[in-house]
Amino acid sequence: MSSQEFQAAYNSIYDTGDRLLQYLKEFREGLATQGNESQGLQSIENEINKALKGLQDQKYQVAVIAAMKAGKSTFLNSVIGADILASETAACTICRTDVRHIKPGENPRLLEYREGQRKPVILVEGNAGEIQQTFLLRTREIREKSNPDNTIRFEIEHPIEAISKLSSLTGFTLVDTPGPNEWDSANFNTNALKQTALEALRTCNAILFILNYASYKDNAVSDLFKDVVENRKDFIAENTGKIYFILNKIDQKTERDREIAEVIKDLQLELANFGFRNPVIYPASSRQGLLAKLIQQEKATKDQTKDFKKFFSAQYATEDEEGEQTIPAPRKIAPQALADSGIPTIQETVIQRITQNSGWNLLSEVVAELDKAAKAIEDTQNTEIRGWEMGIEALREKVEDYRRRSENARANIESVKKAVEQQKQILISGFSQGINTFADEAKAQIASEIDKIAESRSANSPKPKKTQLTPQQRPNIDEKIRFVGQIVGEIGEAVLGFIPVFGKGLGKAFKFSTSLWDKLSETVPDTFNGFLSDQDDKPEKFDPYIIRCQTQTEAQKILKTINEVCAPSIESWWIDTQDQLVREGTSIREQLAATIQEDIQKISDELSNYLGDALQVRLNINPIQFPSFDFPGIDAGIQRQVEVFTRTQKITEVQKESRKKKSNSLCKGDHTYTVDVPIEKTIEVQDQLTIYQVNLRQTVEQIKQKIDDNVSGSQVLLVRVIEQQVDTDFRSAERQINDYINRFQNDFDRVLKERETKEAEAPEILARLEYQKAKLIEYLSQLSSIRQSLDSWKPVK
Repeated sequence: MSSQEFQAAYNSIYDTGDRLLQYLKEFREGLATQGNESQGLQSIENEINKALKGLQDQKYQVAVIAAMKAGKSTFLNSVIGADILASETAACTICRTDVRHIKPGENPRLLEYREGQRKPVILVEGNAGEIQQTFLLRTREIREKSNPDNTIRFEIEHPIEAISKLSSLTGFTLVDTPGPNEWDSANFNTNALKQTALEALRTCNAILFILNYASYKDNAVSDLFKDVVENRKDFIAENTGKIYFILNKIDQKTERDREIAEVIKDLQLELANFGFRNPVIYPASSRQGLLAKLIQQEKATKDQTKDFKKFFSAQYATEDEEGEQTIPAPRKIAPQALADSGIPTIQETVIQRITQNSGWNLLSEVVAELDKAAKAIEDTQNTEIRGWEMGIEALREKVEDYRRRSENARANIESVKKAVEQQKQILISGFSQGINTFADEAKAQIASEIDKIAESRSANSPKPKKTQLTPQQRPNIDEKIRFVGQIVGEIGEAVLGFIPVFGKGLGKAFKFSTSLWDKLSETVPDTFNGFLSDQDDKPEKFDPYIIRCQTQTEAQKILKTINEVCAPSIESWWIDTQDQLVREGTSIREQLAATIQEDIQKISDELSNYLGDALQVRLNINPIQFPSFDFPGIDAGIQRQVEVFTRTQKITEVQKESRKKKSNSLCKGDHTYTVDVPIEKTIEVQDQLTIYQVNLRQTVEQIKQKIDDNVSGSQVLLVRVIEQQVDTDFRSAERQINDYINRFQNDFDRVLKERETKEAEAPEILARLEYQKAKLIEYLSQLSSIRQSLDSWKPVK
């Protein structure tokens, strides 16, 4: 199904739903003019409105992920069709930036969202150039001043050329993901990219990995893919259809380089080895695509046109018999240059995939909701017709009997509610246990690494003695551990930052990326292996947990090394823990929702069967439905609760200072809040030496305490989100059956009232109802036809 066919199906569904809504309104108005109440039909009208709104507001997110220097911003600009995001030579993305599509002609804007504030700050309104310049300056300001405003993300409202002709995709958003902080650090940290990739796999409709043609085999890229695939190959396989790899900057190929097709074949083997089955790879020249689009739109600047001529025009030159070359004007070759850039092919493929999967699911759910509404109207009409046909005394008996059965149904609903509550507590317990395991494992591994250092130092000391951490310093397995974030280290500091989503992953054992002892021996070999023990002529006072240094710089190097080894390892494992918990939690929640749906459906069916038998009329089933556009996932729930928490939290002066250190914690990557691990300075009078001591016990306890500090209080957040998710599922099912019960009660009461006052008008009322029913059948037929069409291009799982 092409994007154009999807658009046609979208239009047909919306038009049918809108006409059904108008029909219902007219039906209700007709009842009102006769002095009849119609509250039972209000719920049907609400459901139609909600379905049509869900159709219009559906969000389609495409995440773009890249390592350094892959050309991510240029690629995004080429899809947008505007030079609006600063290129990597000017800046890299520090926070998530959503490029949200608006209609051509609407005013583009740059918005900044800040922690604790509901409404965004409008930074600038205007053209792409103005937005780019303001965005660049603001990015620099955030970096240079360590984000004093606690910026968490940006949003650019701008037309996206790739979907500009598809009104069915008005909720389309390109997600520019944070990359490594090249300004602050020369070291590439794959943790931020790994977390971004895993979140995108869970929440986005498509993920595009941008690879640099010249460096796609870099270690950083390999490490990222290894981390993403490890222990989740089945999940990756299930989501292969929404993962794409873009081999960017192919315009940099020289005559001496291998052919692009050969490079792609090699890359396919590499990716397959990582665990990506049948990886889809597209070559692209984003710069060529962007410049070609701008020239076609007549929006290219003089410099952009000059660049196009310089780098791309020559390949489209023609040569006459005498060897004279003629280079066509840029506007003449721009369409072909755009096609050759690979950008249109990528756009069409990704959009088609989205419409065939996420789009199809949306259309199918909306059709189901509209069909349910139309059949509910039909049941109301059939009930009224039958109510006018049967004797009035018999009708009174049916009304009373229905009341009794309705009360029994509500009692059964309460029984389901109790069972759901029990299952909910099991789900909460499972999440809590996963977090407990993470915290206990992390603290135990930190303690173990420090113990190894102490044991090695004891073995090399003048009087070997084995000293262990006291039992009070050991991790308390029974301790209540709660929500945790990421650990990131800086000189002399142990760091744990708050991550706004919790995730998954206990599939692999926690381990450090390298031995802390080996790293310390490598970083400060003289201090660590020499002065640390040789200078002490009193072996009985030797403490292997106290590292003595001759200079403060040496002591700082030791603390920095401890952080550089411990922090990324714990952070990486927590990201895996997050991913597994969210995926498994989502699966459990879906199973629980299915159970709720099944149990409530049985109660609803019993009522339908009774009514059908009692009235001797065919009634439709009342399907209990959970459309996805009504139910955000766990990631969204956590994010929303964090935003609510940061807006409502009362902050003391001490907490304010802590938040200043925390700064950009919601921007994943290299911004965290920290605590100092002091270096003790002493002077040995006898030897006239100034000694700087690093206390390993104090260091490990600081790290462990930071884990506990950050998980404490966040258990509330965990429980709140799970409770809200499950409660929302149950309340939706309960509302659907209560609407069903109340609608028939209202129908019975209305017909009984009319029978008592308008018995003489029965023939006219029946004729009117039959006429309205005939019109309704037309809508039911249209919805049935749409359903058949949708089923003909149902996505293959």
